[in-house]
Amino acid sequence: MMGEWGWEWVQRGRAWANGALAEYEPLALVILSPVASLLTFMVANFVHSFVQLLLQHGLKGALITLVMDNIKLIPFLGEHVEREKGKVVDKMQSGAKSRRENWRTDLPKVGLGVEVIERLKFEKSKDVQWQGKCSGTVYIGGSESDGHFSLINEAYSMFAHTNPLHLDVFPSIAQFEGEVVAMTSSIFGGMEKVSGGQVCGNMSSGGTESILLAVKTSRDYMKAKKGIVKPEMIIPESAHSAYDKAAQYLEIKLWRVPVNEDFQADAKAMKRYVNKNTIMIVGSAPGFPHGIIDPIEELGDLALRYDICFHVDLCLGGFVLPFARKLGYPIPPFDFTVQGVTSISVDIHKYGLGPKGTSVVLYRNHEIRKHQFVAVTEWSGGLYVSPTVAGSRPGGLIAGAWTAMMSVGEEGYLEAVKKMMEVSKTIQHGIKQIPELFIVGRPDMTVIAFGSDMLDIFKVNDVMSSRGWHLNALQKPNSIHICLTLQHTAIAEDFLNDLKEAVRTVHENPNAFEDGMAPIYGAATKMPDRGTVQDLLIAYMDSTC
Repeated sequence: MMGEWGWEWVQRGRAWANGALAEYEPLALVILSPVASLLTFMVANFVHSFVQLLLQHGLKGALITLVMDNIKLIPFLGEHVEREKGKVVDKMQSGAKSRRENWRTDLPKVGLGVEVIERLKFEKSKDVQWQGKCSGTVYIGGSESDGHFSLINEAYSMFAHTNPLHLDVFPSIAQFEGEVVAMTSSIFGGMEKVSGGQVCGNMSSGGTESILLAVKTSRDYMKAKKGIVKPEMIIPESAHSAYDKAAQYLEIKLWRVPVNEDFQADAKAMKRYVNKNTIMIVGSAPGFPHGIIDPIEELGDLALRYDICFHVDLCLGGFVLPFARKLGYPIPPFDFTVQGVTSISVDIHKYGLGPKGTSVVLYRNHEIRKHQFVAVTEWSGGLYVSPTVAGSRPGGLIAGAWTAMMSVGEEGYLEAVKKMMEVSKTIQHGIKQIPELFIVGRPDMTVIAFGSDMLDIFKVNDVMSSRGWHLNALQKPNSIHICLTLQHTAIAEDFLNDLKEAVRTVHENPNAFEDGMAPIYGAATKMPDRGTVQDLLIAYMDSTC
């Protein structure tokens, strides 16, 4: 109900409008009304759009976006921008376009039969020699032809044609998935009394799907619980880009909040973004860019205070942190023993040493998880229910994940983590001895990010690439990182020697290496119009797949 004070102002506004329009003929007002309405609509639409840009990008970013969008509308300027973007995309491809021209475009008239295996071997021989040289990528140690690799391959081949969609036909796969989820849950406090005794989950195709499922589940759970229909989620700047993907897919407003000076999620800053539409917050253990664990307990308190969901991304650290803690490393709480945590994602295909395409998403209880499922009752094909994004799923991958966990066991994971943590300490110490470099924050495990205030770190990356290393380029701050795996347990000295030489080369030739990726990375991180950077990435992806 509107009080007397409100009605008084309505009357005043009405009197002012009547006085201002009194000199006009009624007919003129009728004629001008559509024009005025159109102008009012256009102005209101502009203001609304600008306000949205302001909220997402700040004043500077909103103004830059507005200016660039209008520049692109001017024919000759827009065409020039598109030409320049095309040059950058060609540069980013670096020969991939020419290789694509030799790809087959039609079926062979006569099938190759078993000879196709020789063709596979020939094409595989063109792949990069990744052993011990790639950041992350391959987490299993040794050679592809023996040891754990061959064990996983054999397990996969045994169940390559199975599908957990058909539970009545392949009960073994249903058992393997249930046991993988249960074993994973036990590692993250699922058996502890404080966790509630109901931790449950499912396997997925990877970290991105696990995160997507957790976000979808949180959205629907909070809609049922609190009636939120315009969902928003809050994540730190260091959180994985899978949350951006989930936000776009699921139409959720995303707030990406800068990290603190230690490159951790800033719980106090994130708190300022909480409102009646907030469905969830996110923390990582650790974050992909810098290998630093967010303050999970502090974020859990925030989630409890506002009665919202809290997802912990353990895709990278899931099979390292629990074992590092048992080895005596000072690892802060990160799992379901932290009150407020409602879901966790863990990749088995990373440090779990499983086959590529295996991850687990866990929930604190069944009441939350049931919002992950999709049930269809009106399909002419019958009643249908599915737990994950995919309907049919490869049973071979589930069997491979089960095989990995059962064959390695707790002692095997402890041994593997011990080796990798020791290599991490060695490389961190070595980087600190290079005066031109600094380590970003204080890495908690096996991801080490480093940058420089004295030279272009992306040129250092180009030199390392020329020596066969495949590292990850980062921004905010400009840096590169190496994610250590069992492939790296014997390469610390080689890596540090090559890194020292790369730094020396760039230091002595600071204006060289303009043909590499450094100019593109450097320009992209400095470019204020992030929309143009986004356009470049999309154009690049469109040309490579």
